[in-house]
Amino acid sequence: MSVFIVPTEMHPPLTLHRHPMCAEIIEEFQKCHTDHPIAKFFGKCTDLKIKLDKCFRQEKAMKRKVNFEESKKFKEKLDAYKKEMEDKVQID
Repeated sequence: MSVFIVPTEMHPPLTLHRHPMCAEIIEEFQKCHTDHPIAKFFGKCTDLKIKLDKCFRQEKAMKRKVNFEESKKFKEKLDAYKKEMEDKVQID
């Protein structure tokens, strides 16, 4: 019988102000680690870790989408400004 362990990366720092979307899960995860100092090494908090990872992925996807939209708007403004400056230089 073989056991497959899915490698996971370390989560980012668990600061509530940086992850408001995941704050409730972070608190549960930290409480689990506090309440079960030894059992945490044997999978006691694994379910919460999986929920936390999913929440972080959702949060990252949402931030990525917002940042992409902002960058598109910025690029449009920049292109308009460049066009305006080009036209101004040609007139002079």
